[in-house]
Amino acid sequence: MSAKHTVYPEDLREDEAAHLDEGLQVEGLAVDLGGRPVLRNVDLNVAAGELVGLIGPNGAGKTTLIRSVLGLTPSREGHVRVEGQSSRKARRRIGYVPQRQEFAWDFPISVHDVVLSGRVGAIGWLRRAGVQDYQAVAEALDRADMSSLKDRPVGQLSGGQRQRVLVARALALRPQVMLLDEPFTGLDIPTQELLTDLFRDLAAEGRALLMTTHDLAGAMHTFDRLYLINRTVVASGPPDALRSTEIWTRAFGFRQDSPLLNALGVKDVKDGEDH
Repeated sequence: MSAKHTVYPEDLREDEAAHLDEGLQVEGLAVDLGGRPVLRNVDLNVAAGELVGLIGPNGAGKTTLIRSVLGLTPSREGHVRVEGQSSRKARRRIGYVPQRQEFAWDFPISVHDVVLSGRVGAIGWLRRAGVQDYQAVAEALDRADMSSLKDRPVGQLSGGQRQRVLVARALALRPQVMLLDEPFTGLDIPTQELLTDLFRDLAAEGRALLMTTHDLAGAMHTFDRLYLINRTVVASGPPDALRSTEIWTRAFGFRQDSPLLNALGVKDVKDGEDH
């Protein structure tokens, strides 16, 4: 696949660029797994105040990118900066919402204690939580609309409730940067709408949010900007700027007559038109 990366002038506005030091920057990231290249030359940024989508086909490297930014998967080369800093300590300040199946829901623990576990990076290992930590947990439960269920064992929660617990756990850290890996998978529409409203509110408050999703049509209406990834960044920009058939066929391998392209509102680019 071509390594060409389409970037539009609108990809990062001047006012957003001024807030990069409060957000996330990834430069030249390359990751190998089992000796096989999974990501190469990935450049990505999420400014404070943005809700940015990361989309691509299965196996494109979306989750690997998230885990590499967090320092959970080692990178072969490249740089990651969080709030202008590249230290491991800076990465621990990222609020992370993993895919729901990654959590051990049969573990005997309450909603409150799961959310409190999100404060470990701030409290430190083997140290007791303090008043500030419990205040952060209460705020996070309230933001995720889970306060009324704080004493319930997590094994008794519905799928939507479980997802909101994971969001609350990430919020308990009071992060400036948040990474969300497929938070809408398996959720009903009302829960998706509740979380979408919450994520938009968090961005409006000045946080930088990067979210992976398989809902391509929804992505065109939800995010400030999108990154189309398939082992590298194929294209990036505001949704309205990513309506070229050529971009989507390169990223996803769609046929040019695919009905999904019509559903996304993309079209053939005329000869001579910038892309």
